[in-house]
Amino acid sequence: MKNNLWTSMKEFMLKLKKSKNFYLYIAIGLAVLIAVIYFSSFLKTPPAPSTNDDTLSENLTTSEEYVAKLENKLENVISQIEGAGEAEVMITLEKGFEYVYLTEEETKLSASGNTTTSTTVVMVDGQPVLTEEIYPVVKGLVVVCAGAKSVSVKMNILSLLQTMVNVNSSNISIYTSK
Repeated sequence: MKNNLWTSMKEFMLKLKKSKNFYLYIAIGLAVLIAVIYFSSFLKTPPAPSTNDDTLSENLTTSEEYVAKLENKLENVISQIEGAGEAEVMITLEKGFEYVYLTEEETKLSASGNTTTSTTVVMVDGQPVLTEEIYPVVKGLVVVCAGAKSVSVKMNILSLLQTMVNVNSSNISIYTSK
């Protein structure tokens, strides 16, 4: 069976080579192959949502939990910088979580011509409707690590913190550990 298939393929290739349009068939075959490979990338299913513990987007109920999670994450990343060593991070917040709820405004015109506006929070099943959750704003950072002796390591840490936490460099202090 295997031999028969191989023989048939050889005969087909010989007929194809003798054809006037041999190179056209090869070009079309390659174009189809490339198109299949290209479009198959669109058919892949997206990865499942991460259940990794490293995300900050999980429901954190207090500013203290948020700070602890962020400090831990920053310590892990800073420790990955070449020459930094083990790091300790302390974060101070400008303000904690803010919650914005859906409201309704009602304007009433009194008989005397005065208008009064009242605002009430929209409730669904006895719960206020949350429209936006604003995460705490980081005010400052302190980093202590052995590698802070090196100016280049210090600059790398500073750049990393400015990028990750969006804090001005004047609000970041980096010290060498004992």
